[in-house]
Amino acid sequence: MPQAAALNRIGSTVKVNLDKVRDRIPSKLLNQLTDNPRGKVLDYKMTDGYGIGLILKFSDGSTSWFFAEEINRA
Repeated sequence: MPQAAALNRIGSTVKVNLDKVRDRIPSKLLNQLTDNPRGKVLDYKMTDGYGIGLILKFSDGSTSWFFAEEINRA
């Protein structure tokens, strides 16, 4: 059984681990995250029957979600 990743609190600032997302995100978002991988946790997202993701808001106002294991504390 997979171990659950610890969830960051809503409102906390986190950092996207680029090594874990590089192959699955659009190039525009990758370029943005290369410049500044930090974002603020807006909410949680149920990803499937087992996982929870985090919805992040970035400095330019855009939002995107990531699996909890793709996020590190800032």
